[in-house]
Parts: sequence; structure tokens; C-alpha cells
Amino acid sequence: MNPSKDIRTVVRERYAQAAKGGSLCCGPSCCGPDVNQIAQQIGYRAEDLALLPEGANLGLGCGNPLEHAALQPGETLLDLGSGAGVDCLLAAHAVGPKGRVIGVDMTPAMIEKARANAQSAGLANVEFRLGEIEHLPAADNSVDVVISNCVINLSPDKGQVFREALRVLKPGGRMLVSDLVLRRPLSERLKNSVEAYVGCVAGALLKEDYLQAAREAGFAGVEVLEERTYDIEIESVSADLREEALASVVSIKVRGTKPAR
Repeated sequence: MNPSKDIRTVVRERYAQAAKGGSLCCGPSCCGPDVNQIAQQIGYRAEDLALLPEGANLGLGCGNPLEHAALQPGETLLDLGSGAGVDCLLAAHAVGPKGRVIGVDMTPAMIEKARANAQSAGLANVEFRLGEIEHLPAADNSVDVVISNCVINLSPDKGQVFREALRVLKPGGRMLVSDLVLRRPLSERLKNSVEAYVGCVAGALLKEDYLQAAREAGFAGVEVLEERTYDIEIESVSADLREEALASVVSIKVRGTKPAR
């Protein structure tokens, strides 16, 4: 990747386009006729998707991090890279009116869209904050659950993301993440592709490196709950790079806990 490019700026610009209705391929959903159908294929239930306002699901996830979260009424959840708010809106229903949901995203257009979706859904227990996931706008030991969906791979400092997730969790709190990782190293051509970075490939870590980054941040019991192949599609790259991406990337769901005091 061109070192002169600020990857955060590139990602912010591309996701702003997606928030405003432009295309962004970070999986097959941008290319399919029904994003809800594809959402069900990666772990969402039809009855949950029915709770979302029309147009809230942009198809940018690679799994359902809430599937194994076991959310309880009254809990507080924080979503790293909340986008248009799909997972936050579903979590808000699960934690109930006495619970609280916080979404953090660095793209103003996504924050605006997420707030509009929450208003449309009539949910008063969810809020969206502008910020980077490497520097979360949240207090220490303030949330019960941290989730993220196909976002940490986009961060240039994944260790810092995990350290921040640990910081905001209460002792004994849990992290549930859906993300894309590599099962083999990428070629230099693919690693240096901006399109592949925004498409959630070039910035991904090898699976074991990803898990080790969470452990080194201080998470205990880090484990892969699910792993599956992922039919990723990247715009504006050659056919051979697309083929390499398909052979290299897998989707995983990871759980870890913050040690209790």
C-alpha cells in the first residue's frame, strides 16, 4: 500500500460513500439482490432483521457478533465501528429499556445514518458517538459487552483496538467479534492494494496473529467460536487478486473475557 496514503482517510471516505448509498464491497452482500437473505446466511435470524428500519442493513458485516453474546436485560454494550447501526439496534432490543447501547464510528455520515435509524426504530436506549476505535470515547470499566463486525481488520493498530476494548469493559466483561482473518500470507501486490484494504482483505491479520493480539492486550479465554469461508468481492482489482483473496480470507467469530478482579 502507498505509504503516503492515510488509510483512515481512505476508509472514512469509502464508508461515507456507502452511508450515502454508494457501493462498497466488503463481502458478497453488495453484489446480491437481498441483503437480508445474505445476512441470514452469515448468522442473523429473519425475525431479528424484521425489527430493523428499511435501509438500515447496508450489508457490510461478515457475521453476527450478537449470536453468542447472550445479552441480558439491563446490560450495557459498545459496538466498535457501528456503521449504520444494525448490530446496535438489535442489541438495544435485547438489553431492553433498562439497558444501554453505544455505537462508535469514525465516519460522520455513518453516525448520522445510524442516529436516523435509531429514531426511525423508536429506540431511546441507543446512542452513537463519533470516534476512532483505537481511542474510544467511553469510560474505563463502563460496559458489559464489546462487539465488532468486520471492522477491526480495517484498523492500522489492531493491538490498540483490543487494549481499548479491554479498558472499557467491566471486570468479567466479554468481547464478541466477527471479523475477517487470513489463513495464509498475502502477496505483496494484494497487500499493497488500497481497494483490497478497504475491502477488508489487505489489512487482515493471519488468524493466529489476530488471536494473539487479543491475548496480548489482556483478554482471557480467547477462542474461535466459528470459522467459515467467505465469498468476498473486491471492486477494481484484477481477477487473479480476487482469486487470491478468496483463497486467503476466512470469517471467524471470536470470544474473549476481561479477567475479573
